[in-house]
Amino acid sequence: MTISQDARPGRTDRHFGPGGPVVQPPGGYRDGMTLTRLAPQTGTAFLLRAGQRLTVVDPTGEQVSDFFAVMDDDRDEWLSSGRTIDYANSTAVTTGSVLYSNRSRPMATVLEDTCGHHDLLLTPCSQQTFDLLYPEFEGAYHPSCFENLATNMASFGVDPDRISTTLNIFMNVWAERNGELHIDPPTSRAGDRFVLRAEADLVVGLTACSAEKSNNGVCKPIDFRIDD
Repeated sequence: MTISQDARPGRTDRHFGPGGPVVQPPGGYRDGMTLTRLAPQTGTAFLLRAGQRLTVVDPTGEQVSDFFAVMDDDRDEWLSSGRTIDYANSTAVTTGSVLYSNRSRPMATVLEDTCGHHDLLLTPCSQQTFDLLYPEFEGAYHPSCFENLATNMASFGVDPDRISTTLNIFMNVWAERNGELHIDPPTSRAGDRFVLRAEADLVVGLTACSAEKSNNGVCKPIDFRIDD
């Protein structure tokens, strides 16, 4: 796996917190949306009822958000990247895409996508991710999307072993012909959004990704909102 960074100077001040550099955005949105903000390297969990819409916004640009879901009526039915890829005959997720469960039931439909680059291949970063792929951290504790998903979804009765491959919103992953994967800086810009509609009652976990190399070297916030 090749991970590249484009270390362009940002338009906001950099602050260094647990796990690495983070950026606090200046705030403000082009359309005045009211959103809830996830601080860098954190996550949340919530119920998303059938018909409700979840909007995920990248407020600064170049920030990934990991999304995972299980059925509210059965924690053994969960988001399946494999089923979703199979039925679409594509690894791309964008407007019109349907996310399927491991039992082939539709879980959510993508209604709007202003970015166009998302990942359905990679698992959420974990402590082991940093131990293996970030030798510069020398095995030190690091916040991770897996920990944030597991901790927050536990309050809804979701076992950590149930959390598998996530939909990595705004993540820019592509493959060589020989199968080698590349993780490039996200192409999302400030204000880009990803909107999906729940097709069933879901327990959703959502993060502001903790892996510096997936976010062009700097971990930033993610905003979201739920609409009926």
